[in-house]
Amino acid sequence: MRCDKCNANIKENEGRELHGQNLCEDCYMDRLSPAKACDPWAVFSAKSFSKGDGTSVAMTEIQSKILQILKETGGAAPGIIAEKLQITPSDLEREIATLRHMEKVRGELRQGEKIIHLW
Repeated sequence: MRCDKCNANIKENEGRELHGQNLCEDCYMDRLSPAKACDPWAVFSAKSFSKGDGTSVAMTEIQSKILQILKETGGAAPGIIAEKLQITPSDLEREIATLRHMEKVRGELRQGEKIIHLW
């Protein structure tokens, strides 16, 4: 069986059905819990954690690499960032949402194209 979203092979009894689609576990979780860059409670929580004891919130290696790419380029399209890091667009979306909650990155339209840049 194949995932209707990403076309990955799904082992027997490991597929999930949602709204008439057969999905792998990753796509199923993405559909149930999509990344949301604009989430006031997440921003509040990220700010609260960083204020707590004066230390900054720890970032993952990928998040640090995203910030480095944005620092070097002055901003880049999500597709370019995902390609440089060799990660899927949905994985990048989750990382960008987390960095947005920490107020490290933000998005804007430049000449009609979505660009991610440093806060």
